[in-house]
Amino acid sequence: MKIRIVLLAVALATVGSGCLGSSSANNNAALIKIAPQVLEQTAGGRKTEFLVVLSDQADLTLADSFKTKREKGEYVYRALLEKAGSTQPAIIEWLSTRAIPHQSFYIVNAILVNASADVAAELAQREDVARIEANSLIANNPELPVAESSPRPRLMSVEGNLSFIHAPEVWSLGYTGQGIVVGAGDTGQRYDHQALRDHYRGFTGSSFNHDYNWHDSIHSPATGGDCGADSPVPCDDSGHGSHTIGTAVGDDGAGNQIGVAPGAKWIGCRNMDRGNGTPARYLECFQFFLAPYPVGGNPAQGDPSRAADVTTNSWGCPQSEGCSANTLLAGVAAQRSAGVLTVVSAGNSGPGCSTVSDPPAIYNQSYTVGAFSHVTGTIATFSSRGPVTADGSGRLKPDISAPGVSIRSSTNTAANAYASLSGTSMAAPHVAGAIALLLSARPDLRGRVDDIEGYLNETAVKV
Repeated sequence: MKIRIVLLAVALATVGSGCLGSSSANNNAALIKIAPQVLEQTAGGRKTEFLVVLSDQADLTLADSFKTKREKGEYVYRALLEKAGSTQPAIIEWLSTRAIPHQSFYIVNAILVNASADVAAELAQREDVARIEANSLIANNPELPVAESSPRPRLMSVEGNLSFIHAPEVWSLGYTGQGIVVGAGDTGQRYDHQALRDHYRGFTGSSFNHDYNWHDSIHSPATGGDCGADSPVPCDDSGHGSHTIGTAVGDDGAGNQIGVAPGAKWIGCRNMDRGNGTPARYLECFQFFLAPYPVGGNPAQGDPSRAADVTTNSWGCPQSEGCSANTLLAGVAAQRSAGVLTVVSAGNSGPGCSTVSDPPAIYNQSYTVGAFSHVTGTIATFSSRGPVTADGSGRLKPDISAPGVSIRSSTNTAANAYASLSGTSMAAPHVAGAIALLLSARPDLRGRVDDIEGYLNETAVKV
């Protein structure tokens, strides 16, 4: 069944992804823990990045017992941080004494290491290590903006895709997403764009404060571009991220009404270097949205009270390129436990069946979005379909669909530049914006992820 999202104003108002040991048995057990990609990438004495996932992971089941999103977020953040703090020191000391580069994660109890096969093999022999996974560079190749010859004249009008889903009718009831925060994990954002600036949580009205509002998980860019590494201010050298967040919340107040929830605020995390991501980059942004921290700071300084309410993720992490479904799944599950809904694009591998095949779109814990044309009302040919067979689950995906064909939104080439793009990347932020509208009408639903999904599913138009 294909589901098309239509925000009916009346309905909304009334309803409320060293050396080996001596025994061959130990050697074999250790090798089983190491992903084949890691062995391939370290052949011939080469070094590579890999994730050391610990056996002891935090139990977050008690999160359901808390009533408010703030309480859930605080509990989940502390539980994850304490688990990492109590189980990682021995490995970190071992790595430090050998001057092996490493980075600690808590949203999944794991450590990113850059080393050789010998190091991977020795770590794999430890009982406290569950597995060693690849951290391959993943080329998402997001849709490239096609810039308009000139900005559209300032005509006080609403984009057709927004009218199609009845967003203006919800605005007329006084619900524009006010009080809700959308986290955007993508290629970055142009924060001074005329349709994005006033909606950025870091904009005070006269100046910018990027602490707790922006994070760059690109620490060593491989593809160049203008942003470099560890950008202290929001930056987008692709245009993809500026476009997607514009669809969620953008509006310049002068005729370019491009966003579903113009009253919401956005915060950003750059998890792709011009379209190239890794599992570690994605996890780092998940951590930031769960408990944002200052620019140049560290996750231990996180403040879960400033977490996003919903995150929009227009990217995929193919298992064939080294992405571990289990590791990203734990990251999405942690966000969900904290009351943060993870909205993701289904992928652009349609029209065949079982083409929703990459994390995080395949997860039950993700809210996966397909694309349709707001002109024809039919599902887009490129939109990936279910059921999910990549993990053997056979689950129905996508969960819902939204406009994703010829969507006009902001881009990065200039502060007044707009472009039209197609893809499920364009569909996902429609749903993130729809959730912001729902939560502004029903703030009591904040943190109640199952109920939020239920309301959208029940009020969507069945096709």
